Amino acid sequence: MQRQTGGTKRQKELRKILRQMLPRVPLSDAEPILAAANARHLRHLPPSIALWQAATSHARHGHTDYDTLLAEGYDQDAARFFVIEAMNAVLQGWGCARRVEPDDEADTPTGDQSER
Repeated sequence: MQRQTGGTKRQKELRKILRQMLPRVPLSDAEPILAAANARHLRHLPPSIALWQAATSHARHGHTDYDTLLAEGYDQDAARFFVIEAMNAVLQGWGCARRVEPDDEADTPTGDQSER
């Protein structure tokens, strides 16, 4: 990932956490994750939690069949259940040691309505 030096204190903290949490994330994924983590609806959260929420949302929507499952009529909980392994594979590929657990996704404070 290209190193950036400017930005607010929160933006700098988000980039630092991103490098630690997702050391192998491609720039094409890092940029939207950082933008989402800095979005207004996540600003009330600590940077590490906002970044985790943004990363899992990006992995879910951008790298799994989640949206297709929703379009086919699955509810959010069922769609999340079916894509959790794919999400964790993406996170692992990005060098993330943390995994999404089924219970984590059901309690997402941002909800899918504001994620994308």
